[in-house]
Amino acid sequence: MPPLNADERDTLEAWLDFHRATLAVKCAGLDDAQAATPSVPPSVFTLTGLVQHMAEVERNWFRRVLAGEQAPPIHDQEADPDGPDGGFVVAEGTTLDAALGTWASEIAVARERCADRTLNSTGRFMGQDVSLRWVYVHMIGEYARHNGHADLLRERIDGTTGV
Repeated sequence: MPPLNADERDTLEAWLDFHRATLAVKCAGLDDAQAATPSVPPSVFTLTGLVQHMAEVERNWFRRVLAGEQAPPIHDQEADPDGPDGGFVVAEGTTLDAALGTWASEIAVARERCADRTLNSTGRFMGQDVSLRWVYVHMIGEYARHNGHADLLRERIDGTTGV
């Protein structure tokens, strides 16, 4: 649970970490086949794909947008036409552990890129300045939305609900 009475930065970072941890909990205890089980046909949406997607999202906002890095996509663009924020398509042989490891690495880099910046520090998005504050709020919303998807995916796999 994020702190109930903290300063703005600690609150934003705590909520982002809460949502990151929630996604990890949704994947805990699953084998590769379960984590690669699609939601409902014709969708190919899976927990492994969701973790891969969030690795791409972390990379995009914290490395490309905020830090201005030329970080290439993690996942095959031909297999995933959704672009740099893709990752939903799970390549044959991909394991949940590998996806979680890549995602954890991107989170670690994101934390490094934010450590010396203020909430007013900016990167560039669509030709405009975007503040770290805005990126944090956006990421909290992105995780919250996808954690709702993860809830449904996990419940369909084995009936597990809740955080």
